[in-house]
Amino acid sequence: MPNENILNAKKKKVEEITELLKNAKSGVLVNYSGITVEDDTKLRKELREAGVKYAVEKNTLLRFAMQNAGLEQLNSVLEGATAIAIADDETAAARILGKYAEDHENFILKAGFIGTEIYDADGVKALSKIPSKETLLAQLVGSLQGPVQKLAATLQALADKNEAA
Repeated sequence: MPNENILNAKKKKVEEITELLKNAKSGVLVNYSGITVEDDTKLRKELREAGVKYAVEKNTLLRFAMQNAGLEQLNSVLEGATAIAIADDETAAARILGKYAEDHENFILKAGFIGTEIYDADGVKALSKIPSKETLLAQLVGSLQGPVQKLAATLQALADKNEAA
């Protein structure tokens, strides 16, 4: 029979993970085995700078938390070494971990989610190719700016022509 203190600590940890999952916009599960401590440190730093929470958790604890958060479809990938990245941005975790997985063959994307939508490894890989929200907004502003500048130049030329006449 497990010690009651240990059991309570595990229940508390499951509650914490459940809250993180419920409040997150997105998450990605990875198999991190085979990467060096140096690479792991760099990865964690990059994730932290992007506001992504990254942790290695026991699969059994993740299973309970996924069940509580309504993400039980992810339980099928909870085998082997598992780390989870949770973010308030829809693509940040997938983008960083997807890029990292391309450069490190032992680092494997397992699955992920955005809200309640579940993605397999290929889906997470596709999500990793989507630019950040800031980049997309900058591209939108840039594409809108060109026609507005052209219109302003045309109106100015017309005003100058009328003034000269």
